[in-house]
Amino acid sequence: MTITKIWRFADWVLKLETSHSVPMYEMECVSCDETSEVAEEPGGPQDWALKHAGRTHHKLFRAVHTCFFHAVPKTVRE
Repeated sequence: MTITKIWRFADWVLKLETSHSVPMYEMECVSCDETSEVAEEPGGPQDWALKHAGRTHHKLFRAVHTCFFHAVPKTVRE
C-alpha cells in the first residue's frame, strides 16, 4: 500500500460579503462599558451615545462597525 500526500498551496484573498449580510453598527462607552443595541444603520447607536453622554457626562465612545468577509482562493486575474 502506498500513501501519497498532496500539498496544494494557494494565495487567498478576503472578499466583502454583500449578498447575504449587511454591516452592523454599535457604540460602546469607554468610561463604563455600556453599549448601544446593534443596528443596521449607524443613526440609532449614535443617538444612544449622545443620550448616554447627556445622562452620565461620559464623553468618549468607541464605534464598532462589523462587516463580513469570505476567504477565497485568489484567481489568476486578481
